[in-house]
Amino acid sequence: MVSNASALGRNGIHDWLLVRASAMLITLYIIYLLGFVVITDTLTYEVWRGFFASSFTKVFTLLTLFSILIHGWIGMWQVLTDYVKALAPRLLLQLVIVVALLSYAVYGTVVVWGV
Repeated sequence: MVSNASALGRNGIHDWLLVRASAMLITLYIIYLLGFVVITDTLTYEVWRGFFASSFTKVFTLLTLFSILIHGWIGMWQVLTDYVKALAPRLLLQLVIVVALLSYAVYGTVVVWGV
Protein backbone atom coordinates (compact mmCIF):
# COMPACT_ATOMS: atom_id res chain seq x y z
CA MET A 1 0.00 0.00 0.00
CA VAL A 2 1.31 3.44 -0.98
CA SER A 3 1.42 5.84 1.92
CA ASN A 4 2.63 9.35 1.28
CA ALA A 5 2.14 12.68 3.00
CA SER A 6 1.20 14.24 -0.33
CA ALA A 7 -1.69 11.82 -0.90
CA LEU A 8 -5.11 13.29 -0.21
CA GLY A 9 -6.62 10.28 1.52
CA ARG A 10 -4.96 8.21 4.18
CA ASN A 11 -4.54 5.28 1.82
CA GLY A 12 -5.48 4.01 -1.62
CA ILE A 13 -9.01 3.03 -0.63
CA HIS A 14 -9.78 6.52 0.67
CA ASP A 15 -8.40 8.05 -2.53
CA TRP A 16 -10.46 5.61 -4.59
CA LEU A 17 -13.62 6.54 -2.66
CA LEU A 18 -12.89 10.27 -3.00
CA VAL A 19 -12.45 9.91 -6.77
CA ARG A 20 -15.70 7.93 -7.11
CA ALA A 21 -17.67 10.31 -4.87
CA SER A 22 -16.33 13.37 -6.69
CA ALA A 23 -17.14 11.78 -10.06
CA MET A 24 -20.73 11.15 -8.93
CA LEU A 25 -21.11 14.74 -7.72
CA ILE A 26 -19.70 16.09 -11.00
CA THR A 27 -22.14 13.89 -12.92
CA LEU A 28 -25.08 15.14 -10.83
CA TYR A 29 -24.00 18.74 -11.47
CA ILE A 30 -23.86 18.14 -15.22
CA ILE A 31 -27.36 16.63 -15.11
CA TYR A 32 -28.54 19.64 -13.06
CA LEU A 33 -27.13 22.11 -15.61
CA LEU A 34 -28.45 20.16 -18.59
CA GLY A 35 -31.87 19.94 -16.95
CA PHE A 36 -31.93 23.71 -16.52
CA VAL A 37 -30.87 24.34 -20.12
CA VAL A 38 -33.46 21.87 -21.49
CA ILE A 39 -36.33 23.21 -19.34
CA THR A 40 -35.60 26.90 -19.99
CA ASP A 41 -37.41 28.26 -23.04
CA THR A 42 -35.15 31.20 -23.83
CA LEU A 43 -31.71 31.25 -22.29
CA THR A 44 -30.70 34.86 -21.80
CA TYR A 45 -28.09 36.51 -19.64
CA GLU A 46 -30.73 37.52 -17.09
CA VAL A 47 -32.10 33.97 -16.83
CA TRP A 48 -28.58 32.52 -16.52
CA ARG A 49 -27.65 35.12 -13.90
CA GLY A 50 -30.84 34.39 -11.96
CA PHE A 51 -30.07 30.68 -12.06
CA PHE A 52 -26.62 31.23 -10.58
CA ALA A 53 -27.94 33.77 -8.05
CA SER A 54 -29.78 30.96 -6.27
CA SER A 55 -28.05 29.82 -3.06
CA PHE A 56 -28.57 26.17 -3.96
CA THR A 57 -26.82 26.62 -7.32
CA LYS A 58 -23.95 28.54 -5.72
CA VAL A 59 -23.36 25.86 -3.08
CA PHE A 60 -23.76 23.05 -5.62
CA THR A 61 -21.31 24.81 -7.98
CA LEU A 62 -18.71 25.23 -5.23
CA LEU A 63 -19.07 21.62 -4.10
CA THR A 64 -18.59 20.56 -7.70
CA LEU A 65 -15.58 22.84 -8.10
CA PHE A 66 -13.94 21.34 -5.00
CA SER A 67 -14.82 17.86 -6.25
CA ILE A 68 -13.09 18.63 -9.55
CA LEU A 69 -10.03 19.88 -7.68
CA ILE A 70 -9.92 16.79 -5.44
CA HIS A 71 -10.42 14.54 -8.46
CA GLY A 72 -7.65 16.34 -10.34
CA TRP A 73 -5.22 16.30 -7.41
CA ILE A 74 -5.61 12.57 -6.80
CA GLY A 75 -5.20 11.81 -10.50
CA MET A 76 -2.13 14.02 -10.86
CA TRP A 77 -0.61 12.63 -7.66
CA GLN A 78 -1.02 9.09 -9.01
CA VAL A 79 0.49 9.98 -12.38
CA LEU A 80 3.45 11.78 -10.80
CA THR A 81 4.02 8.99 -8.30
CA ASP A 82 3.98 6.38 -11.07
CA TYR A 83 6.05 8.19 -13.71
CA VAL A 84 8.34 10.70 -11.97
CA LYS A 85 10.63 8.63 -9.78
CA ALA A 86 13.13 11.35 -8.83
CA LEU A 87 12.02 13.05 -5.62
CA ALA A 88 12.97 16.68 -6.33
CA PRO A 89 11.22 17.02 -9.73
CA ARG A 90 8.16 15.19 -8.42
CA LEU A 91 7.87 17.50 -5.39
CA LEU A 92 8.38 20.56 -7.59
CA LEU A 93 5.65 19.41 -9.98
CA GLN A 94 3.36 18.65 -7.04
CA LEU A 95 3.98 22.13 -5.64
CA VAL A 96 3.13 23.72 -9.00
CA ILE A 97 -0.06 21.65 -9.22
CA VAL A 98 -1.10 22.48 -5.64
CA VAL A 99 -0.55 26.21 -6.24
CA ALA A 100 -2.59 26.04 -9.46
CA LEU A 101 -5.42 24.09 -7.79
CA LEU A 102 -5.55 26.47 -4.83
CA SER A 103 -5.62 29.40 -7.25
CA TYR A 104 -8.54 27.77 -9.07
CA ALA A 105 -10.33 27.26 -5.76
CA VAL A 106 -9.92 30.90 -4.69
CA TYR A 107 -10.78 32.32 -8.10
CA GLY A 108 -13.76 29.96 -8.50
CA THR A 109 -15.12 30.95 -5.09
CA VAL A 110 -14.78 34.65 -5.94
CA VAL A 111 -16.53 34.15 -9.28
CA VAL A 112 -19.40 32.05 -7.88
CA TRP A 113 -20.12 34.30 -4.90
CA GLY A 114 -19.62 37.44 -6.97
CA VAL A 115 -22.85 36.83 -8.94
